[in-house]
Amino acid sequence: MFGDMMGMMGKLKETQQKVEATKKRLDTVMVDESSNDGSINITITANRELKKIVLPIT
Repeated sequence: MFGDMMGMMGKLKETQQKVEATKKRLDTVMVDESSNDGSINITITANRELKKIVLPIT
């Protein structure tokens, strides 16, 4: 039973490392979007972090 618990703990740590690696990769995926009339342009990461907002000056 103790060996099984150690094995599960090892797998948990491995899974946590994979989750962290995935989060870092998602920071490199950029999504650019604009409103229908083009009045606002934004860039966000796949982790939903806002990187840029462009509002044209009129």
